[in-house]
Amino acid sequence: MSTKPLRVAAVGDIHYTKHSKGKCQELFMDASAKADVLLLCGDLTDYGLPEEAALLAEDIKAHAKIPVLAVAGNHDYESGHLPQVEDILDQAGVQMLDGECCEINGVGFAGVCGFGGGFDARMLNAWGEPIVKAFVQEAVDHALRLEKALARLQTKKTVVALHYAPIRSTVAGESEEIYPFLGSSRLEGPANRFKVNAVFHGHAHNGTFEGKTSQGIPVYNVSQSLVQRTKKAPYALVEI
Repeated sequence: MSTKPLRVAAVGDIHYTKHSKGKCQELFMDASAKADVLLLCGDLTDYGLPEEAALLAEDIKAHAKIPVLAVAGNHDYESGHLPQVEDILDQAGVQMLDGECCEINGVGFAGVCGFGGGFDARMLNAWGEPIVKAFVQEAVDHALRLEKALARLQTKKTVVALHYAPIRSTVAGESEEIYPFLGSSRLEGPANRFKVNAVFHGHAHNGTFEGKTSQGIPVYNVSQSLVQRTKKAPYALVEI
């Protein structure tokens, strides 16, 4: 087993449309030259359409020469075709993580999309109307799937991939009114309990690149527009 750090290229919110063929060609080629694994943190497509996923799959097959892992984002759910979107990407060699885990060069990866609900003392609780309870339960379910995936990993180093944020600090920069829709502290718990090495997420385009969980675990917001704006790069490159 290699003792060298694993180089993770991570980006979210690439939003492939029906006209995006070739959009990420340079990103995939550059990441393949500089990283050991490419992590796509949700909103892979713009409307969750199979046609959009097919174009992304073609570009990945043609230009990505390293393992590609991905989680779904809220946009990928939009048209009700998420299973088809995931199947198309799976056939292109993308490892989709939705409560699943995998190992690459001795580093374990676990992922889910995640969900909203807010952070810390202001986190929404399951009380009152059934629709509120259902909203909270969705966040709980994602956190439980993440917990179970992490429990299956036996690696010394682990990485979590999300779309929604697990902490408040990496959504800072967005309007505070929408914080509850950008993530949930329920996603932070599994990362802390399993002492993961890093968490990557997207979704908050105007957020903050880096923060830490309450246990000091680094969290990176790799929404593409944010990374391009703050890092002057098409993706974030982090050694694990």
